[in-house]
Amino acid sequence: MTELKEFKLPDVGEGLTEADIVAWHVKPGDQVEVNQIIVEIETAKAVVELPSPWDGTVARLLVEEGQTVDVGTPIIAVEVAGAGSAVAGKNDSAERSVVPAPAPAAPLPAEAPPAEEAPPERQAVLVGYGVKASSTARRARKPVAPAAAAAEPAVAATAKPAVAPPAAPAAAAAEPALIRVLAKPPVRRLAKDLGINLAELTGSGPDGTITRDDVHRAAGGTTLRSEQEVVENGARTASLAVMPSPAGEERIGVRGVRKHMAAAMVSSAFTAPHVTEFLQVDVTETMAAVRRIRDLPEYAEVRVSPLLFVARALLTAVRRHPMVNSSWDEGAQEIVVKHYVNLGIAVAAERGLLVPNVKNAGELSLPELARGLQALAETARAGKASPADLAGGTITITNVGVFGVDGGTPILTPGEAAILAFGQVRDAPWVVDGQLAVRSVCTLSLSFDHRIIDGELGSALLRDVGAMLEDPVRMLAWN
Repeated sequence: MTELKEFKLPDVGEGLTEADIVAWHVKPGDQVEVNQIIVEIETAKAVVELPSPWDGTVARLLVEEGQTVDVGTPIIAVEVAGAGSAVAGKNDSAERSVVPAPAPAAPLPAEAPPAEEAPPERQAVLVGYGVKASSTARRARKPVAPAAAAAEPAVAATAKPAVAPPAAPAAAAAEPALIRVLAKPPVRRLAKDLGINLAELTGSGPDGTITRDDVHRAAGGTTLRSEQEVVENGARTASLAVMPSPAGEERIGVRGVRKHMAAAMVSSAFTAPHVTEFLQVDVTETMAAVRRIRDLPEYAEVRVSPLLFVARALLTAVRRHPMVNSSWDEGAQEIVVKHYVNLGIAVAAERGLLVPNVKNAGELSLPELARGLQALAETARAGKASPADLAGGTITITNVGVFGVDGGTPILTPGEAAILAFGQVRDAPWVVDGQLAVRSVCTLSLSFDHRIIDGELGSALLRDVGAMLEDPVRMLAWN
């Protein structure tokens, strides 16, 4: 006796309401085990791998790659052992629906060959797995893809006690829901934007995979491929110059991390009154200190950069001026001063801008801070930053110098009162003791919320950071 269970999209973060299906790791007919990775999803904060909650056989994929679905929406149907199974019993809960198995007269099409059973690559423990148990009201579902819509009547029909229809018509009806078109998520999104049905195309890629060129040809346009790689909607692909007409256009869907980033920036820019101040600093002594620290054994496995000293200088300045490490509570009409520093570092990841933060950074030694900054940046660039890494920041640094930029007017991270931009370090003429000399110079830009930080306080913070970068000994004297 088997049961057909539907796995619903869980809330994998802190109150997230939807996610994009990035890639399925299984297909109908595959055998799956508990904790085997079955799908990758992209939330507003990160890419997350979801494990299977059951042992069983994949019956249907209820949503397609590239589709945005609400939390609580069924995304996959799995045939599992009966209620007596320990695994099934352990995972039964209010948030997962249990549907009797389909009648034998409606088997899966013979054309869908069973995949070889393979052991999972790794065991995953998912933080925040499952929909909250207290959630009883089901949110309105978004329109599903044709494949999922075709599958739903077949599932619903199994719950009725009526006699099942003949095998041949049922199999024919179920067959369209199991057709899999080989195409990557960016290609699927492009086809959707151009109104192209992928099922009607013949792929020119490996194993019949449909490529962007195939979609553009179907749309009546021509493409030119360059060797440069660019980031497009979270996926690294070859750059394409699309010319369907003299006034060609290309539409890129705003989803996941990029959608969250856009909403956050708009909210911050039009909520907090921004002020930005600039300071040019002679960082020759800091650059010398960076070179000396790289030779110390405590930093042998850490990539030391000037950002480490900028971070330490900002942490020291925050201790001297605690009001800058605060937030504005609109509801209570209060300023919340935080006596801990979760230092955010803006990271340009493939899927958009992320700001993970080092927890309690002010309590760390310099080697610990260096390791924390490096680990956080590597995790974020790999798309593996967890919601916990991205939550709870109190003040942020953005290193625009790595892009060859001198400075700018950074937008505050929502909920924070200040953000420091660190520009590129370059040689420039500088007056030292009345004499013109060539020195290493950079520009610091500090944006702050003028409801909390006035010009005097913002200037004092920026001045102190600059003074410590001009003479790193001040970091020891002021700690």
